[in-house]
Amino acid sequence: MEDKLHQFFSENNFDLQEPHSGHLERFERKLNRPNKKAKTSWKWLSVAASVVLVLGFWLGSNHQKKQMDLADVSPKMEEVQNYFVSTINQEIKTLELNRSLDTESIIESALEELEELEDNYKLFVQELTKNGKHRRIIAAMIKNYQRRLDILERTLKQIDKIKNSNNFNNEIYI
Repeated sequence: MEDKLHQFFSENNFDLQEPHSGHLERFERKLNRPNKKAKTSWKWLSVAASVVLVLGFWLGSNHQKKQMDLADVSPKMEEVQNYFVSTINQEIKTLELNRSLDTESIIESALEELEELEDNYKLFVQELTKNGKHRRIIAAMIKNYQRRLDILERTLKQIDKIKNSNNFNNEIYI
């Protein structure tokens, strides 16, 4: 061990010279000197960040107002959208309540399909905003909601089948 230490120190050149006279005093003066630049840069930085935040909120709110949704078409379409959204949310909650090791893959698959349909719906919103209230776009948006409900209902039926088969298997062994 001692040989390795001697070898290490002999192979490497270390600066072993003393610092110049007055080095410690110069170092202490630099440490004790007030630094005014740091305080002013923080002030400007905080002002700039505030301006960027305000500008971002303003641009975001303007962008949201410009996008059109199914509820903006007519009061009837608003009712339709509210019905679908509330029903879909309720069905998703039911799915989550039935989550188990047996149903995990089915639920994840359904949620992936729902995400894909949600992405498609966002494209319809952009198209509706750009092209106006065309029946074709409105019909596609409603069909998108219907597909989501169909996926959820199909998944819940599959979960019921799995639960029933598990209950049946448990009853046989009792």
